[in-house]
Amino acid sequence: MFWQEVHQFDQQLTLIINGWNSAFTDPIWVFFSKIPVWIPMYAAIIALLIWKLGWKKGLLVVAAAALTFGFCDQFSNLIKHAVGRLRPVNDEFMIARGLHVLERGGGYSFFSAHSANSFGLAASTFIGLRGCLDHRPKWLKAYGGWMFFWAFMVAVSRIFVGKHYLGDVIVGSMVGYAAGLAFGHLAAYIASRAIKQ
Repeated sequence: MFWQEVHQFDQQLTLIINGWNSAFTDPIWVFFSKIPVWIPMYAAIIALLIWKLGWKKGLLVVAAAALTFGFCDQFSNLIKHAVGRLRPVNDEFMIARGLHVLERGGGYSFFSAHSANSFGLAASTFIGLRGCLDHRPKWLKAYGGWMFFWAFMVAVSRIFVGKHYLGDVIVGSMVGYAAGLAFGHLAAYIASRAIKQ
């Protein structure tokens, strides 16, 4: 009963947020939801990490980000199949109440792997980078600001395209952030103990 009430509340909030759409913003949300368009940014992050940290520490932080991605992806799949919550786009209740759909797709909804992966990448690379640097340059704040803005936009886009509920996005973001913190700190710890540059 409690979880049914939570689900219904989540449905209502999702419909409200999803309803803030327009012909101008729709392409923006689709853009942020498409993983392939971000491959150049991922390549730029790898180059930045190696440039600023050296190849050993840089690749260590890249490895931390990859582990974060892998953990978030697999954990999300595990929870999705355990919970079995339909995506909004496949929920007749949501469609009947005017859900704005920009992407179709099957599978389950809880929790959002996009949200987890984007916040995981932001947290693991920022924490790893900060922990491996001898000092904290001014550009580090700009890097962190961009990464967490990007993660937020990716996460929110999942509501606007109709693929996830607000609750999916919040939980996914929290899981990703926690995983990113853990792997980022682990990378920085290993770098401080095992790598001398």
